[in-house]
Amino acid sequence: MNTFSTRNLSVAVVPVNRGAVWEVLVEPDLLADFTPLIDTIEAEGDIWTWRLTGISGLGLTVAPSFTEQMTFIAPSRLDFHHVPPDGSTERAGANGTYVLTELGPRLSRLEIDITVCVELPLPQLSRVPVERIMAVTADRAGDTFANRLYDHLGIDPDDPNLRVTKGAGA
Repeated sequence: MNTFSTRNLSVAVVPVNRGAVWEVLVEPDLLADFTPLIDTIEAEGDIWTWRLTGISGLGLTVAPSFTEQMTFIAPSRLDFHHVPPDGSTERAGANGTYVLTELGPRLSRLEIDITVCVELPLPQLSRVPVERIMAVTADRAGDTFANRLYDHLGIDPDDPNLRVTKGAGA
């Protein structure tokens, strides 16, 4: 088993107050609905179990679930890190942060920094193609999440106040 990972960084300035965005981020059902590859999120307080749909690539299909410790600092920050239950082995997990900054009455900055890791029965030599597939998948998932979030919040994707930056240094 080898561990493969990808990191997704993005920043968006959105024309809504941060409370509206915060409400989505702390609602497991909404977050699951907006996030591709997530089937469900089961929340028990600050412990959330994320169940993924099947993900295929390089001849493998995986449908892992993973447990996250959520830390909420309303309404400005949400941190999460992978914490498998005692005695269990989870082969996937995520660590990340959502930071919300109020820029004005109807203008907020959302910074997202997520690293996803998965253990796969593939050789170390497959690292580059596997992590490339993971990065492309995470990027597409981020775009879909953003579009669903904008739709939910009534944001026109062509609004000149909407600005998005992706990648390292975002």
